[in-house]
Amino acid sequence: MPSSASEPYDLAVIGAGPAGLSGAATASELGLSVALLDASGQVGGQFYRHPDPAAGVARPEALHHGWSAFVELRRRQEASGVAHLAGHHVWTVTGQDGDWAVHAVTGADGEGERPVRVRARALLLATGSYERQLPFPGWTLPGVVGAGGAQAMLKSGLVLPGSRIVVAGSGPLLLAVASSLAAAGARVPAVVEASGYLRYARRPLALAANPQKMTEAVVHGSALLRHRVRPLLHSAVTEVHGAQRVEAVTVSRLDRDWRPLPGTGRRIECDALAVGHGLAPQIELATGLGCATRRTADATTALVLDDLQETSVAGVWSAGETGGVGGAQLAIAEGELAALAVAARLRRQSAQGGQSAPGQLRRARRLRRRRARMRVFADVMAASHAPGTGWPSWLSDDTDVCRCEEVTAGRIREAVDELGAHDARTAKLLTRAGMGWCQGRMCGAAVACLAAGGGVPPSDERRLLAVPVPLAVLGSLDEPTEDH
Repeated sequence: MPSSASEPYDLAVIGAGPAGLSGAATASELGLSVALLDASGQVGGQFYRHPDPAAGVARPEALHHGWSAFVELRRRQEASGVAHLAGHHVWTVTGQDGDWAVHAVTGADGEGERPVRVRARALLLATGSYERQLPFPGWTLPGVVGAGGAQAMLKSGLVLPGSRIVVAGSGPLLLAVASSLAAAGARVPAVVEASGYLRYARRPLALAANPQKMTEAVVHGSALLRHRVRPLLHSAVTEVHGAQRVEAVTVSRLDRDWRPLPGTGRRIECDALAVGHGLAPQIELATGLGCATRRTADATTALVLDDLQETSVAGVWSAGETGGVGGAQLAIAEGELAALAVAARLRRQSAQGGQSAPGQLRRARRLRRRRARMRVFADVMAASHAPGTGWPSWLSDDTDVCRCEEVTAGRIREAVDELGAHDARTAKLLTRAGMGWCQGRMCGAAVACLAAGGGVPPSDERRLLAVPVPLAVLGSLDEPTEDH
């Protein structure tokens, strides 16, 4: 903790997932005062999401892979004196290197009880990612949920979205979701993967350097075999059927560009669909600060980071999925590396000066080698599951693309063909696509693709507000604010 209420923290960590927990615990162990802010009431993020203790679940680890790593992170965080600020929805960050102000509201879903400001000398952004969705006819029916959302329902609420669930989309998350749903008692007729897995085999050195990933694949694959779950590769759910909720889906074979092959559609009966096409880094806070971005191999937008996890903005570090999706172990390593770098920087800037201890330098070198090895695999994974340019052929003109504003594919195509929209921003201004409550998190990739005429272009849009915030909070910015 700071020496007084008026003193800033040495480090504010935003996000209490694997990267944030690792960074916060390491920084505190190195002698820094640390504030850990997160919207959730519990640490762990999406990956280590678990039931509320009040639920009395005896073995939450049964629903997780690598639970022991989380237990150790939580132990270190609780023992280190980190100030855990739960239920804090961070909506923007202001300031400059050495003098940052993190603005948040408290309360459920951001409907704040009060505005809060946390001051810090350095920032570590560990905001994770969110699921990327590509629309198709019927995707707004009740019973269609995100693949990660289905897993979150199971982990946090011990509930299933249905009893007969098709899992579809692209990416290794599908295997984990399908195996966990099947283990929980759901019938999973098929895992529908739009890509395949041959690209992994083309990079044997990346596989050999990351044997734990192969182990995870074997574990999930064995679970699917045990529960008789069919993998359908190079295929996609191209339509959902049902009146009041999901009753069945049509699965079509795809060509190499993800266009459905005529005559290959098959109907699979189900009462729920868990679907997702990978994860997209959640970088709104970072881009609001002007941090540089890069295009990833799977057509998302990630932050540009240096060898020590610092962004292009001095005094702002980032770790985990914000730099490109790569999994919990990579996030933990990056959080630790960023904390070492922050501690070294602040030590040099302090009145005492000084250099990093040799042990810390060796530790940083080991972490950099580990990060490089895991990043290679992350790049292979991203390239293997990148969306094909032909997926918009799934869409009929009356398919809703923007669910919040009920904007159809036909309206966006009209904006492009007749009104001259050639990017997502112009399409948004002409159709309101992306202006709803989710602020484009659900439809942004699809709108950008339709506007650009193919692929899924990255987004460099800067936003002042990273999350929805009550107008009363904006109106009270000039009034005294409670500081932590």
